[in-house]
Amino acid sequence: MKSILVASIIAVSALAATSPADAKGCIKGAVVGGVAGHYAGHHGMLGAAAGCLYGRHHAKEQERQRQPQPAQPSQQEKL
Repeated sequence: MKSILVASIIAVSALAATSPADAKGCIKGAVVGGVAGHYAGHHGMLGAAAGCLYGRHHAKEQERQRQPQPAQPSQQEKL
């Protein structure tokens, strides 16, 4: 069973090196979630899917925080 896990991690690492930049957070989340799911009841694939979704969500939130916010008009400008 460990050999399958090691092979999966190597495969995911190889894909991470060649994947496009729009998959930010998914690869790292999938690896962490897959390992956690494996040890929490042999649900590695479910953990990888959940980790990918969470990693993607977290990366989007960080990207939003990095972008400058547009200036809000004051109350006097609205009138």
